[in-house]
Amino acid sequence: MDVKRVVDVIRVTPETNTSRTPVDKAPDPELGHAVIPAERYYSEAFMKLEWERVWTKVWLLGGRADDIPNPGDYICTEIGKESVLIVRQHDGSLRCFPNVCLHRGNRLRPEGIGNAQAFRCMYHHWTYGLDGKIERLPDLCTFPQGGPPGMTLPSLPVTEWNSFVWFSLNPDVEPFDAFIAPLKEHLEPYHPERMAWKRDVTVEWDCNWKASVDAFNETYHVQGIHPQLLWYLDDVNVQIDCYERHNRYLIPFAAISPRVAMPSTIPPAIEEIMRHAGMDPADYEGRVSDIRRDVQLFKRSHGKAQGKDYSALNDDQLTDDYHYMIFPNVALNVHADDIMMFRQRPHASDPNKMLYDVWVFELVPEGEPWPERAKHRRFKHGDRSIGQVLDQDAYNLPTVQAGMQSGSFPGLWIGEQELRIRHFHKVLDDYIYGSGGKQAGDI
Repeated sequence: MDVKRVVDVIRVTPETNTSRTPVDKAPDPELGHAVIPAERYYSEAFMKLEWERVWTKVWLLGGRADDIPNPGDYICTEIGKESVLIVRQHDGSLRCFPNVCLHRGNRLRPEGIGNAQAFRCMYHHWTYGLDGKIERLPDLCTFPQGGPPGMTLPSLPVTEWNSFVWFSLNPDVEPFDAFIAPLKEHLEPYHPERMAWKRDVTVEWDCNWKASVDAFNETYHVQGIHPQLLWYLDDVNVQIDCYERHNRYLIPFAAISPRVAMPSTIPPAIEEIMRHAGMDPADYEGRVSDIRRDVQLFKRSHGKAQGKDYSALNDDQLTDDYHYMIFPNVALNVHADDIMMFRQRPHASDPNKMLYDVWVFELVPEGEPWPERAKHRRFKHGDRSIGQVLDQDAYNLPTVQAGMQSGSFPGLWIGEQELRIRHFHKVLDDYIYGSGGKQAGDI
């Protein structure tokens, strides 16, 4: 079935848009049609360039701010070969340091969250304060050269935004506000600080991190790997917006894909959307094609009584998936009642492996107790399910990675529905080769 996109036929009108989240369609960039080389997905040389010119230069997602509310609370997180400590100070500020003892290179803490009065290396008991300064260096008199320069761990940039903490391995990184623009006004209306951490999973995948980014940057694959979603969302009438570094698409939920016939009864997945909103599908007398709008109206009129403040969101945001990609490695499915955040991290040394973090946050109605934080779990792909849709995505990725290395496959043949993929690689090229330098035709 040849499906034509109907642009903006179901976008919210300016008169009904009371949100600060911009909804206007951004102009599509002219990015050409060149093949995106497969070699960049498995080349160790390209992996090295990424490390030197991307991962060590940009702002990176470190964790959730409410994991570290008190002095001494810390997040230890890893990116590639590096590990960092993000630590709450006594004055409420944050500091960030490499997670390494300056003596013999031992890691000070394993990855995760915790609280410490100081960071003592278990090897020789060099001890660092919350500010990174060496508080105790046993037998300092036996070091004729003295202690390390400044007797302190190097300080790395760190900031809080929208209930999350961000860090950079680059001491001279640009201001965070400049890096994240224009997404502050896009994402702040969702108030993630009102959402509790419900899921925290790390999965080891046998693919390059970019293969994962690509997989979640388009809806073209829905009709291929997620056929059950064709009775849940409109995968064709999708608005794509590309900004300087970041991008998004807006996809209608509680809708039926034009790839399939309109059903005469409510599909089970849409029934679940209705029940989650507080509606009883058995009492609904409208057409299936009207459900999306009726769910929006119901949530608008009943949200306050349910303890849910939707006042900063437009009507489309009450049903739809506003899906953002924060360069280089964060994807967000943002909804009125929850946020699904995915962090795609490169392996320390193997371009054919990666870490996939699944973080889910759910809105806590006003007046209800704050639930316990989800416990972190880590496993290899295939050991456990991460949910039907994500399992379907993950199933393909090892075979994609293997196929990339075929001598008969030069690279990605990208269509208009995959504009976000081409944009992502353009931004990657700008960091690696410089704006106006090599582009996706070279690794």
